[in-house]
Amino acid sequence: MNYESGVMAERGEPITVGLGEDPAELEASERRSKRRLFLIAALIVLGLAIAAFFAMRGSGTTTPAGDDDAQAPTVTVVTPGKTTVEGQITATGTLAARRDMPVGVVGEGGRVVSVPVDAGDWVRQGQVLASIDQSVQSQQVQSAAANVQVAQADAKLAQANLDRALQLVERGFVSAADVDRLTATRDAANARVRVAQAQLGELRARNARLNVLAPASGYVLERNVETGQTVSAGSPPLFRIARGGEMELRARLNEDSLAAISVGTTAQIRPVGTDKLFTGQVWQVSPTIDQQDRQGTARIALAYAPGLRPGGFATATIASGTVVAPILPESAVLSDREGAYVLIVNGENKAERRPVTTGTVTRKGIVITEGLTGSERVVLRAGGFLTEGETVKAQLAKRD
Repeated sequence: MNYESGVMAERGEPITVGLGEDPAELEASERRSKRRLFLIAALIVLGLAIAAFFAMRGSGTTTPAGDDDAQAPTVTVVTPGKTTVEGQITATGTLAARRDMPVGVVGEGGRVVSVPVDAGDWVRQGQVLASIDQSVQSQQVQSAAANVQVAQADAKLAQANLDRALQLVERGFVSAADVDRLTATRDAANARVRVAQAQLGELRARNARLNVLAPASGYVLERNVETGQTVSAGSPPLFRIARGGEMELRARLNEDSLAAISVGTTAQIRPVGTDKLFTGQVWQVSPTIDQQDRQGTARIALAYAPGLRPGGFATATIASGTVVAPILPESAVLSDREGAYVLIVNGENKAERRPVTTGTVTRKGIVITEGLTGSERVVLRAGGFLTEGETVKAQLAKRD
């Protein structure tokens, strides 16, 4: 038998409670009620969070400075100051003989019978470099020498005739006209002697020019002739000699670099393929600029050394005076499309980008020619991981 009990609600409406309902339906109803309650609570929490967020933004409150400092990254900085640095200009060029002398045939030429020198030899001025066959010329010289002797004999006879005539003039056996004739004969004979001697000297000089001689003492760079070869005055140079063995580096420099050096400036030369350094001096600065590449030539004189080979490539480090500028380690100097720059920590402890102009690279670091006064706090390392305007903690680097 079912009973129904009536319960009055607060509004006076009766609520009917069934005492005989199914328990499964009651459990399902309770689960649905719990889900609704959980969903309502989640929506309330989300709404409170959104309201709190907009309330904080609207109030304009900021995080205390002490909190930012606590979270700011620590960076190592250095104050470079200024250092006196020897200015240096690096250039490349070709090694060559300072005075390259091509030596060829001076005379009429002929067949080469001997070549007593070779490339790499030292020669003295006037030394025979190549001998040319002189068999025909020798006979001509002997003939000219005989003509000199004939002319001298005629001149001696003419002088004797004149002497006898002068002794007979006082006795009246020879007239004055005969004396004049004999005097003229004597003078003509003496003139023929001089002509014969001149011809002999000319032949000997020509024969001497047949041999190829060294015009000055120096170092033989090339030998372009062999025994048995026929040469003439139109032949290419048979030898190339570096006068005194002196070498030079012809360094190519731009206009700014040329203006920074002068005659007498010292330079260190390192040929390609070796670590040896050779000291030289600039002895000539090009007075003109090549219109094609806008460069000029600085000629650096070098004493002879086995490691200096004409035609080779070398690098020159030329002193260009002293400069007073900050020096930074390579880790502090960054670069991008806009050029070289460093990050400094300003008075507000924020990272600030500073464009710089770099100079030479020394053992101590990179010379900064423009952009820094030396009193800035420059980020030493990890500058690439900082962003401009980021708050940082600056820690001064320890000096070695």
